[in-house]
Formats: sequence, structure tokens, C-alpha cells
Amino acid sequence: MKKLTVLGSTGSIGCNVLDVVRSFPDLYSVTGLAAGKNISKLYDQVLEFDPELISVAESDGADQLRQQLPEKYHDRVKYGAEGSREVAALASASMTISAIVGAAGLLPTLAAIEAGKDIGLANKETLVMAGKLVMDRCREKGVKLLPVDSEHSAIFQALEAGHRDDVAKIILTASGGPFREKSRRELETVTPDQALAHPNWDMGRKISIDSATLMNKGLEVIEAKWLFNVSVDDIEVVVHPQSVVHSLVEYQDGSVIAQLGIPDMRIPIAYALSYPRRLPMSLPGLNLANCSNLEFHDPDYDRFPALSLAFKAIRSGGVQPAVLNAANEVAVDAFLEGEISFLDITLIVAKVMDEVRDGSEDSIEDILLADRQAREEANLLIRKRA
Repeated sequence: MKKLTVLGSTGSIGCNVLDVVRSFPDLYSVTGLAAGKNISKLYDQVLEFDPELISVAESDGADQLRQQLPEKYHDRVKYGAEGSREVAALASASMTISAIVGAAGLLPTLAAIEAGKDIGLANKETLVMAGKLVMDRCREKGVKLLPVDSEHSAIFQALEAGHRDDVAKIILTASGGPFREKSRRELETVTPDQALAHPNWDMGRKISIDSATLMNKGLEVIEAKWLFNVSVDDIEVVVHPQSVVHSLVEYQDGSVIAQLGIPDMRIPIAYALSYPRRLPMSLPGLNLANCSNLEFHDPDYDRFPALSLAFKAIRSGGVQPAVLNAANEVAVDAFLEGEISFLDITLIVAKVMDEVRDGSEDSIEDILLADRQAREEANLLIRKRA
């Protein structure tokens, strides 16, 4: 039986991971859960999966959880960054699922790698912020890093059709989000509720906004560069509104290998858990007769400049990807709180990238410093707009 720790257990990905575990109780068990502030959902998960260790974001949440849980769990409840790192590196686990949203997932994921745990990676920020450092540590520790994102899982699967040396191009598909047909003028007035209404996927709030700006795809470009050890010049993005083709790999002989499936995150999650085998999922199959109108378009970099900013960040190197990510997290929060407009998100990110530039991609201290400086600069710009 494979024992798992799940970081971000109450989020969209975390809940889907637990749903897969629930479907295959003879294959998987949960030995650690780390969550944020959703104490009621975590309470239910603890009672169902009986983990050895539990962590929440804040001490008040830990106290609340202890009051609700039976006494046998009280000593198992931790909190804060140290608590999530303890769960990530739990000795009894063989695999850690990194599904915390945002930069908060970096240090726990590194802790799991240092402890020799295989990683199921849904937290793209880990590789966006510290891709070289993380992949170097995975190689040094002999750790497998398996992608959970649907797009990177699709590439991972398509790469099994040939030799890495024969790869000509990686092609990431993007749904285009809810605003792919809106003009720049129309984007000036979109609301958070409109941006959260993704047409195909059920995602968390932050990821939904990133999908609407196409920043999510930009972050995935950076992640793909490190995860698959390819030049950024060999990564392409195409808009595919139907979300049936999850991504593709083009080989030097002209063959293009695609992975298709229904838009359900349990499929790539199950593949990461069971690799190199596949699980018999009780999900509807893809009906090809209903897929006669698949569309593919070039992204509009003028209407959605986030994608250009991501390419700029990874080409600049150093701490620029971490700066991009930090500024975007702050700006997205401000948009959701009604403090800035939708278009302000990428304007703020671009300005912060111009201001915060110094640091090495090989230094976790430089990366974390750049993250803090970028957040301070982004908050300053937001206050000036208020």
C-alpha cells in the first residue's frame, strides 16, 4: 500500500486526490494532511482518513480543530509553515502530493524532497520560483517528480511515445478562460464573479483568475521548461477552448502525439499516483463522436499580456520568475477584493518585474528575498491605485 501525505487537502486538487484514494482503499492510504483555514472540511477528512499528522495555517485554527476532534488527535495537530513542512516530510509516507496554492507550497515541497519522498506536483509555483534548484535536489536525492496538472501530465504521457532527443516542440493547450472572445475594452469592466466562472474546469479562486488572464498558462510554460528539461524556445501555447486535448508533443519526424480525455482532474491525479500503471477509473469515457469541432488558435498576446510576461521572466532567468509569481499573487488577491481592475493585474506584475531583479536562481535565500520584495512593491502599487 502506498502511503500519502496531501498538502492542500481541502483545496480543489486535494479533494480530488482524496476522492481517488477513496476509490482505491486497497492501494492507497493517507498518513498526513495539511490545509489552510477550512477547518470544517479538514475535520471531516481527518475523521475519514485517520492521518498520523495534521497541519493547519494558523494557531487559532489548530486550537479549533483540537476542540472538535477526539482526544487521540490532539497531539497530531500542528500549524504554520513548520507544521506543513513536518507533514510533507513525514517518515511513514512514500509520496507527498504538493497541492498548496501559491508560493506557500515551495518550502514544504523542498522539505519532502530532502526527506526522499516522491512528489506528485500540482503546486506549479514550486518550479516557477525555484525550478533549477528543485530539479537539482530531485536528482541528488533520487526523487521522482510526477506532474499532476492536466497539461503537464499530458506532456509526460506523450513523451513516453518517443525518445527525448527526438522532441522538437512541447505544445501546451489553454482553454482561453471565460474571456477569450472579449475585446480589450470589454476586459476593463469584468468583475471577479465573471472571472471565476471558468467554462470547463472546477478550480480554486486564484487559479481561476490566473486562467482568465492566461497567467496560469505562463506559469505552466516556466514549469514545463524545468520539468521536461527543454528550451523555452521549444515550448508553444495554443488556445483550445474545448479542453479535450490536454497538451501535445511534436517530434522531429513531424509526428504530433496528443493526450485526450474528459476535463476531470482525477485522471492526471490517478496517473501520478499509479505510474507507470493506470487505474480503472469509474469515469465516463471520451466520446469522440461529440468531439468533431475541436478548435486551436494562437493566443492573443495583446489582450492577454500575462503570457508574454511569463516568457520574459523565464528568459531573463535569476529570480524574475519568482518576482512574476509573487506580484501576480498579490495582484490577484487585490482584484478579488475589488481593489484593482482586471487589467491592472498584469500592469502591476510588469512594473514589479522592472523594479525587483537581483538574485540567483541557485539560492533559496535570494528567491525568498525576491518574493518578499516583489510582494512589498506590488502592495505599494496597489495602494497608489486605491
